[in-house]
Amino acid sequence: MIIKFNTNMLQEFKKFALKGNVMDMAVGVIIGAAFGKIVSSFVSDVIMPPIGVLTGGVNFDGLFITLKKATDTTAAVNLNYGLFINAIIDFLIIAFVIFLAVKQINKLRKKEAEKPVAPSEEILLLREIRDSLKK
Repeated sequence: MIIKFNTNMLQEFKKFALKGNVMDMAVGVIIGAAFGKIVSSFVSDVIMPPIGVLTGGVNFDGLFITLKKATDTTAAVNLNYGLFINAIIDFLIIAFVIFLAVKQINKLRKKEAEKPVAPSEEILLLREIRDSLKK
């Protein structure tokens, strides 16, 4: 199947790519990737060393099971379950931080929805007219 690019299709793509939601999503992905690196460093450099001390000096990065030993021509095949444990901890920390952020955003939205809406100038003017007519 051949897709023909014409000016109409390019205009549609331009409208799609420059929509606010797409740009917001792109910024979110970039920030998320950077945040993922920070969390990975936090887990491997801050969280895991004390856990390793508590578990008797176990380094989770080095935990693996050798499924097939290395030979002269092939590398060893390892099941790296320590790296998997680190990935689970990364995920749990990221999920918890996102949960806290969403909870805070929902709290702010709820407060914003509960705020009384100030009447417009027209309504205030109509009220003044009504009150003066009552007198």
